[in-house]
This record gives sequence, structure tokens and C-alpha cells, in this order.
Amino acid sequence: MRIIYSSILVLLFSSLAHAEFEPWKDYEMSDEVYQVTTIKVASNMGDVYLEGLAKTWVTSMEVSKELGQVEDYAIYRSQMPASGDFNLILTVTYANTADLAPNKEKYDAFMKAFTQKQVDETNEYAKTQYPDIRVITGDYQMRRITIK
Repeated sequence: MRIIYSSILVLLFSSLAHAEFEPWKDYEMSDEVYQVTTIKVASNMGDVYLEGLAKTWVTSMEVSKELGQVEDYAIYRSQMPASGDFNLILTVTYANTADLAPNKEKYDAFMKAFTQKQVDETNEYAKTQYPDIRVITGDYQMRRITIK
């Protein structure tokens, strides 16, 4: 019986090892790049954190979106906030990898639209409020995969 089970396992794993799934032939990757940040917000602080995001992150994302520097952004919150390693996700969608590269013209345009006063207020709020109510648990750059 052991020989039969061993043979089945060997056949199963050898067929998996020979899989020939190839990019652009069997699946495509999006040009868009998704910046995904996972966050653990402290219990009963979800709305406080959202209020802070509205003052800081959302404001800057709106400016970036108006300038065409990002395609879109979103906030996702778990319906079960006490479970798992994170309970909030922030996403930013860039048109392509080039939009992630440092760019002086884009920086200058952003700083003209998002004033130094706003930068200072955002930084001060983030430094004083966020450490007590959240922990960033992960930061990822992802692409959408489409299976053909």
C-alpha cells in the first residue's frame, strides 16, 4: 500500500514540477501597478483613523489624482476589525511602473498644488496621532494577473 501511495505522490508532484505556465502566453500582467498598504488599526479607533486619513492621505491623493500622477486610490476596511494581521487596506493605482519613478517636474507640480503649509500640517498630524492608533503591517506593489 505504501508503494502505491508513494507512486501516486511522485506522479502528482512530478506533473506539478513540469507545469509550463508562461507570461503573455498563458496570462497577462497589467501595465497598472497597485500600491497596497495593510494596516492594523487599534480597536475602537477605526473612525478616528479614517478622520485622520481624510485630513492627510485622501487630501494628498486627490491632488495627485487631479494632476494625473495616480489613476485612483481607495480605502478598504474589514467588517471584522479585530481579526487578522490587518483590518484596513489603502490602495493607489498607478498607470505604469514609470509613474513610480522619482520625477522632479511631478514633485514640483504636486508641491505647488499641495502647499508647504498642508505638507507641514499633514506631517504634524501623522507624527502625533497615527503612532497611537495604527501599525503598518505591509506594503506591496502588485499587478493584476489575467489568465487567458
